[in-house]
Amino acid sequence: MSDAVTRPVTTPSPGLLASLDPLLRDWLPRQRWFAGKGRPVAGFSLVAATELLPAGGKLGLYHLLVQVHQPLTPAQGAAPAPGDCYQLLIGAREALPPRLAPALIGHVTGGPLAGRTVYEALYDPRPAEVLLEALRTRARIGGLRFDRDGGQEIRTGLVPRLGTAEQSNSSVVYGDTFILKLLRRIVPGVNPDLELPLALAREGCPRVPPPTAWMSAELGGQSYVLGVLQPYLQGAADGWELALRELAKGQDFGAEARALGRATAEVHTALAHALPTATLGAPQLDVLIGGMAERLDAAAQAVPALRPYAPGLRTAFTALADLAAEGTTWTAQRIHGDLHLGQCLRSPSGQWWLIDFEGEPAKPLAERRMPQPVVRDIAGMLRSFDYAAHSVQPGVSGWAQTCRAAYCSGYAEITGRDPRTDPVLLRAYETDKAVYEVVYEARHRPDWLPVPLAAVRRLAAPQLT
Repeated sequence: MSDAVTRPVTTPSPGLLASLDPLLRDWLPRQRWFAGKGRPVAGFSLVAATELLPAGGKLGLYHLLVQVHQPLTPAQGAAPAPGDCYQLLIGAREALPPRLAPALIGHVTGGPLAGRTVYEALYDPRPAEVLLEALRTRARIGGLRFDRDGGQEIRTGLVPRLGTAEQSNSSVVYGDTFILKLLRRIVPGVNPDLELPLALAREGCPRVPPPTAWMSAELGGQSYVLGVLQPYLQGAADGWELALRELAKGQDFGAEARALGRATAEVHTALAHALPTATLGAPQLDVLIGGMAERLDAAAQAVPALRPYAPGLRTAFTALADLAAEGTTWTAQRIHGDLHLGQCLRSPSGQWWLIDFEGEPAKPLAERRMPQPVVRDIAGMLRSFDYAAHSVQPGVSGWAQTCRAAYCSGYAEITGRDPRTDPVLLRAYETDKAVYEVVYEARHRPDWLPVPLAAVRRLAAPQLT
């Protein structure tokens, strides 16, 4: 029997978004999770609005799903196109207390909130408490649905605080018990950040925190995952920060890399049991390799420094195509999809967890949910070791190579198969990842461009047979 609590909903005034429009145009592009930076905001469309706390009270709280319209090209006169949909939690007060000054969006001059100050509500404990209570009671509020796994109790009275680590989403920590990850850019469909941890929990995999509760919206016959509540891993260290600390001290990270390889293999093994797998033969590989080659061509066009290495890099893809043409096949399965040191946490006792199964947010959801060779995750982690090694000066000679070898050895301890025994496939995926990194760094962090270019030089070199 369901214990969901259905609450009456007051539909916000149609003038709400219009009154917020000028404030959001200034505020939204400055948020680190806003994906449309560099293009002007031409307007907004309201996808859904739910009043969580009445506007007439001391504190009003609105849940908004807003589609942002931005020009497709920077050319003057380009028509604004329906763009990304974002999840916003907007608080409204008569005056903002000093502690909430960093959350300020602006002062509303017209519409239903005229004379009030609106702000990013996640900075405020009371709105964060409203979300946790809705999850605890399995509430139904308008089109919003709050569901949870009955296996873990959600206590009341947990003090919330806004997390600071996420880039493309936002998180709220409740006491030292739970963390709520709120997705910012919303797309319809089954989100792997909920789908995969639920599947892993059913398999009893201890390497991924199981979802305790989740938040979704039902709109126009489609479902949107909005957030996931999971246990908070108190005292856990971020893998990237941990690696940098050890590097700065000149310490070996091989034992940690080996343990992380084992954890990755446990997750891959559990996903292969929980969800369907597929066999990739020549037809499927042709499509996969074609995509890699197209990305290389586009990258060489965009980044001149890559062009001298493009012919050598292309051999990584042709070698894989040759194997497929000879009849070699590979297994594809659900994977993490965006694995690197920053997506891993280590407990004080030394246990590793993998987190953030959303995949690369810029890619279509259907693509993120496709079965893929596990080596894609492995290549991402190997590249992450390389990035860490170049992040501290002076560097530690051989650090990345030691970590890469230890990680692959740890992976083999669980699966019985070392990723290095399939060097052609591994090289192709490492090459594809390094090409992506070259473009990213050239656009966003030019000072970091030498890091992927060093990998490009290695990957483009003639391969010994």
